[in-house]
Amino acid sequence: MGEEEEVKLLGTWYSPVVLRAKIALRLKSVDYDYVEEDLFGSKSELLLKSNPVYKKVPVLIHNSKPVCESLNIVEYIDETWNSSEPSILPSHPHDRALARFWSAFVDDKWFQALMAAVVTKSEDAKAKGMEEVEEGLLQLEDAFIALSKGKSFFGGETIGLMDICLGSFLVFFKAREKLKKEKILDELKTPSLYRWANRFLSDEMVKNVVPEIDRVAKFIVELEDRAQSVALSS
Repeated sequence: MGEEEEVKLLGTWYSPVVLRAKIALRLKSVDYDYVEEDLFGSKSELLLKSNPVYKKVPVLIHNSKPVCESLNIVEYIDETWNSSEPSILPSHPHDRALARFWSAFVDDKWFQALMAAVVTKSEDAKAKGMEEVEEGLLQLEDAFIALSKGKSFFGGETIGLMDICLGSFLVFFKAREKLKKEKILDELKTPSLYRWANRFLSDEMVKNVVPEIDRVAKFIVELEDRAQSVALSS
């Protein structure tokens, strides 16, 4: 990276989508300044100015130009620092299209179903929601087998777009498992995904940037307590 380049990442330590940008920057060996935002307090002027539409993190600021939305940021990092290996997106157009398709499936359909199942108070709705989550995991198991082509990751030999997309949620899964004894990934039902998750979290490019599971678990408890307090006071 040239001396004239300035790279800044606005984020929150617990955010899975911010983690995506951190992993991509680490994969590409990009030096950057990290700015922690308090989304429960006053959002910084820099965040409001950099992402006036959604006012959310992550935001990557490269030479004073902001880039928003996590997967968009990952692609931007891959294209901007394209001389640094490994490539995050597949080189073949069809493989690239598949990686984008399954990443959109994770964000727009599967994770939304999981969140809906987690927050609902109705046991029936929760059971129905978790059925949808499990069905999605079986589809992702098949997608991993197809995309990885017998290699370690969705991206093949190295971590790619889909690995970053789904892998960013793994610490959250493990924190919930610790708190609620809810197992999201089942070794028997989705053995390939289960093994992939362990490989991903133990990879050198990932393990030094993911938040600690215990810290995330504590944050989830605090978040639930805060939500309960708001519900009781309303």
